[in-house]
Order: sequence, then C-alpha cells, then structure tokens
Amino acid sequence: MAGFMLRFLFSNLLISCILLLLILFRMLLKHTLTSRMQYHLWYVMFGLLSVPFLPFPVTGFPPLFSWISRLRSMASAYTANFTEGARYPDIASSPGALQDFALSAGGTDPSAVGMALSVVWLTGILLMLLLMIRSRRHFWQIRQSALPLQNKEIQKLYRSCLKELKITADIPIYSTAFLKSPVIAGPFRPCIYLPIHLISDCPASRLRYMLLHELQHFRHKDALAGCLMDLVLILYWFNPMIWYALREMRSDREIACDAAVLDHLKESDRRDYGYTLLELAERYSPASFSSAVSISGSMRQMQKRILHIAAYEKSSLRQKVKGYLFFCILAALLSGLAPALSTRAADRNIYRWDTSSENIFMIDLSSCFHEYNGSFVLYDLNEDIWKIYNMDHALLRTSPDSTYKIYDALFGLEEQIITPQDSFMAWDGQKYPFDAWNADQDLHSAMQSSVNWYFQKIDEQLGRAAVRRYIRRISYGNETIRTDLSSYWMESSLKISPVEQVLLLKDLYQNRFDFAPEHTESVKNSICLLSSGQKSLYGKTGTGRVDGQDINGWFIGFMETDGNTFFFATRIQKDEGASGSRAARITLSVLATLGL
Repeated sequence: MAGFMLRFLFSNLLISCILLLLILFRMLLKHTLTSRMQYHLWYVMFGLLSVPFLPFPVTGFPPLFSWISRLRSMASAYTANFTEGARYPDIASSPGALQDFALSAGGTDPSAVGMALSVVWLTGILLMLLLMIRSRRHFWQIRQSALPLQNKEIQKLYRSCLKELKITADIPIYSTAFLKSPVIAGPFRPCIYLPIHLISDCPASRLRYMLLHELQHFRHKDALAGCLMDLVLILYWFNPMIWYALREMRSDREIACDAAVLDHLKESDRRDYGYTLLELAERYSPASFSSAVSISGSMRQMQKRILHIAAYEKSSLRQKVKGYLFFCILAALLSGLAPALSTRAADRNIYRWDTSSENIFMIDLSSCFHEYNGSFVLYDLNEDIWKIYNMDHALLRTSPDSTYKIYDALFGLEEQIITPQDSFMAWDGQKYPFDAWNADQDLHSAMQSSVNWYFQKIDEQLGRAAVRRYIRRISYGNETIRTDLSSYWMESSLKISPVEQVLLLKDLYQNRFDFAPEHTESVKNSICLLSSGQKSLYGKTGTGRVDGQDINGWFIGFMETDGNTFFFATRIQKDEGASGSRAARITLSVLATLGL
C-alpha cells in the first residue's frame, strides 16, 4: 500500500500537467470544437484518471486479439506427474554442489511516509463518502416526498417535448416542494423533478425550455456522468486540479446542453431561453444533492452560458467535420500519455513481458512446490519454447541473493580483478559462521561455497560506478543499487524475476553481452554441477535470509544435452524454510519428471 501511494502521488503530478494541457487545448480550440465536443473531451480525463487503479500496466496499445493466443497457450497447459523421489544422484556426490550458505539481512519496513500518506488518503476517502451518502440521503428524502405530476397541461407539454426530441423512453416526471429548480436525477433510471412553485407560477413557454433542457441531459447520459464525477472526487479529493477540472466540466455540460436546446428553438425563442436562465439564477439555487443535473447554476456559470447563448450560431457540416477531426487528434494525443500514469507500470518490481506469445505454455507443478509459493521457468533453446508454472510469480522481481554472483564474477573478470588463470583471493582472517568461508578462495571454490566476502571484494575494486554500468549493460532486473556495495543483492534494492533470470542465462550462454569468450567460459565452469557424456548441468543457488529465517530460495542454471540446451529458474518463498538448496531439490525433481 505504501509503495502504491507514492506511485499514485507521482501519477497525480503527471495528471495535473495533463489537465493543464487539456485546458490549454480547449482554450485554443474553443472556436473550432463544438460545445458538445468540448464537453466530451472531458471524458478523456475519466479514462486517464482510471489508469492508476488498473490491475495491469498500461504500456501502449496491445494487440487486439492477443488474448486468443494466450487462451490457446492456457489450453495446452498440462500437469506434470511429479515424483518426489526423482533425483540426480551424481550431483549429491559433487563436493559443495548444493551448499547453501547465506548471511541474515535485517528486515526492511514499508515506507513510513508512504504508510502515513495512505492513512491520510483513505481518511479523506471516508469523509468524502460520508458527504456523498449525506447528499444521497437528501435525494432519497426528496424522492420519497415527490408525487407523480398531476397537472394535465404540464403533462401535455411534457409529452410534446418528448415527441419534439424523439425520445421514446418512459421517463417519470414528479412534482416536489423541496426543490427550487428542475433537475434530472438517477444514473440508470433517471427521473425529472419539477418544483411545485414553478408549475403554478411559470409560463408554459418557460416550462417548455426547462423540460427541453432536462431531456437533453437525459439524451446525453449526463446523470451517469455526474456519478462518475462523484467517484473521481472521492478518489482524488486531495488534488485541486481535479476540483477545478470538474467545475469546468460541469460548466461545459450545461453549455453543451444549452446548445442542444437552442438547436431545437426558433431564433426568436433564444432570447426568452436566456431570460429563463437569468431568472432561475437570480431567484433559485441549484440542487444541493449529488448526481443531480439542474438547469440552474452559479452566477458565474450563468454568465458564461448567457454569453454563449448570445453568440450562438448553428454549426455547419464543414465546421462539424473539422471539429471532429481536431477532437480525435486531441483525444489520441492525450490518451497516448496514459502509460505514464500507470502505477503498475511504475512498479519496477514487476517485469513487463509479452505473455501472449504462442510459444509460451503453462504447466501445473503445484504438487512439486507443496507449501511454498513459487514458480518454475524453463526455456528450450532449439524449439524456442517456454514452459512456466505460476506466471504471476515468475514475473515478480525479488532479490537475486547469491545467484547474482554469476554476473558479479563476470564483471570482475572483465575488469581483470580476477582472471581465468589467477582468481586467487586470500582470506583476511575474519571469522565467518561457515568453515568453508574461513579459507583462501578462487573463483570455483567461492562460487561452489557461495563465499560472500570474495564477491564483495570484487565489488570494492570495481567501484559503485562500474557495478552500475555493468548492471545496466546486461539489463539486470530493476538495475537498482541503493545500498552499499556489500549488500545490494541480498534482500535489498537489486531485484530480478525468474523469467529475467532465464533470459540472462540464455544471453550469457550465447555471449550476447559481448564479453571476452574466455571470461564467459570461466564463469560457466565455476557453476558446473554435473558433467557426463550425455548431459551437463550448471546451476547456482541463492537464499534470502531475513532475521534468521530463509524466506527466498533460488536455483537457476542450464542443462546441456546432446544437441540442445535448457535454461531454468526456480524460486520459492515462505516465511521460513525457503532456501536455495530446497529450490534446487525441487528443480532437479521437476527436470527429471520432464525427462531432462
């Protein structure tokens, strides 16, 4: 929640800038766009404001039928027959092959600022909801006290207005003593409410203007738009630009409705229509309950509407076509900014990957993982096929822990801190909780026993700038280093997903990083677990230990068979017991079950 709130606030800054652009475009095109188009342009705002709450990232315009291939992939999913006893016995005899040494890292609390802001935001939402409920309660009281319209002359006038606007829907009309001006209310089953005093005091001609106005609101679903405005205010109550934009939208709504009425009036009647608005503004206040759409409004709104009525000219076909063209261009430009507003897209803890490809197949390995939350990713190099268990988890980034040492070693080799011929580092005598760490090391022993201090010394000599440069060069996960060089890959800022682990292993294997071939080969040899005539298995474990508990277990690597190579990554998570060695055992059993 804390992370979402911080990203949501950043999205609001962008939203405010986009609204300023929208307002600027409206000013520049006010003589080009019709009143209705200017009002409808605000609907783009509704779309943009929904983006931060979408459960998926908005990254552009996805293929329209991408779901079809996705469905096909899901349909081809199968359940693997997992056998707990399936093992690679030769690996167990390999010295230190699956040793899983890890130091405990301190747990990190959610952002205090983010949590505090979340509480403030939710409190504001609650208060806005209470205000909206109060307003709706007012409407409910009016509805309960209202009576179906009994005046025969007004009924006849109302039917005439319906016929004039070619409205065939049954729109109930009521009279009430609790309103000062006519309103239409109800998003899905709207009803018109006429004040009793207007029925008796107002001339039929002016009542006709009022009825035509409210019926135009019905034709354009303005009551439903009013509900959307209320929802926006609830969620964005803290943003002053939203309040201003909604005020302008309400003003544009009434101007657009006035224009629609004027289209049906004779030129001689337009002045009387303006006088009707002025009288309502002077004598009566607009409706005070939420979602009601009233002909009356504030004096400021009335001034804008009267000026519009005075300058009103019916649009020609050429003007309408030109207006539609500008409207579509402007709406497309504003919609193109949507990806920047996505809180999910801003969340770098999720890897953005096109999962609609036909070469991706889902497999069911739930019986393999038992009580662990986890995922398994396998890539077949020759067939270009992915097999994935638990896609959501496979795209989630977490700390790489000791699996990162594969690439740290590669960086050290490239900078000649170590070489394939001489990777020796002397132990400084500091006591560690693992005997294997308390000795001199070379690359092979340091990788097999996952010796932290060996790779920390590499990073010390590399320096922060070089580490960051190399991480970006290979596009390692979120590419983020926020802590010191001794711990950034241990349950800290650097994060990566299982899918990315496999992609990186494939690029490493094919040397697409353009590193020295002998350096790539040296790293490959350091993670070799099994080599026989038919197959060779390479892998590295990783364990995330926080406050003494193993919460994040990795096993990544690849298998060379006769004529093919398979890349894999397994990650398991649990409050305790989720170690790299456990992830390795699950992986080996899965590979054996898959016939590898």
